[in-house]
Amino acid sequence: MAEIFGFDAYSPGEIAEKVESVGVTKARLPALSVMMLGVLAGAFIGLGGMYFNLVASDKALGFGISRILGGVTFSLGLVLVVVAGAELFTGNNLLVMAWVSKRISTVELLKNWLIVFIANAIGSAGIVLFVILSGHWKMAGGAVGEQAVAIAAYKISLSFEEAFFRGVLCNLLVCLAIWLTLAGRSVIDKITAIIFPISAFVAAGFEHSVANMYFIPLGILLRKWGLVTPRGAEDLSWGGFIHNLIPVTAGNIVGGSVLVALVYYVIYRRAGVIKSR
Repeated sequence: MAEIFGFDAYSPGEIAEKVESVGVTKARLPALSVMMLGVLAGAFIGLGGMYFNLVASDKALGFGISRILGGVTFSLGLVLVVVAGAELFTGNNLLVMAWVSKRISTVELLKNWLIVFIANAIGSAGIVLFVILSGHWKMAGGAVGEQAVAIAAYKISLSFEEAFFRGVLCNLLVCLAIWLTLAGRSVIDKITAIIFPISAFVAAGFEHSVANMYFIPLGILLRKWGLVTPRGAEDLSWGGFIHNLIPVTAGNIVGGSVLVALVYYVIYRRAGVIKSR
């Protein structure tokens, strides 16, 4: 009956099993493949950030509408990662489920995270340069570029604690979005599953480490190269970027690894549960 009406999603227990198995596969991909897929993911998230910035630069939109529409457009990034195929650091925090199950080693886990993190940064940097060289930031009389600088300035103004906990909440939602995509059986299922959690974290102003690899360097370069010179962005610097990236990355790891992967492992995959199924 469920299949007749289209309710053919995988159950939470089946999703947990898939996450664990996929984690093993991801951890054992050849390093070159992981690196290239990671570059793609960084680029994809950067494209989502570019789309978001376009909406956010429209001052005619009200605060709520601007945040919600910006969140929906930013969802493009994760849609590309999931459907087109790429390796995203924040999503790969779910590998912890395979690690806790002892199906991958600590070395395999950390190696995957390190390669993907670096590759995501490379992909993000590439999109930053393409966006600047394309003159995209000149749109709307330069409002798009001004908004990009404003976003970067705001992000580096966050305290360590704010950045950390916004990172936790962000990757809680990102990993739940990925979790939900594994429940679906079609592309439409996966896209629908992505939009609500991702638009929620963006609208709420939470912090995503890979997205910030696009947003903050874009603002810094626009400012330092004299392409956009708004007031109030004098403190934009690479030191500020690192000041944001460290707590956001730590928060992302806690949000995805502990609040999603570890919690669902305890519920569905620990030894006693598996044997009782």
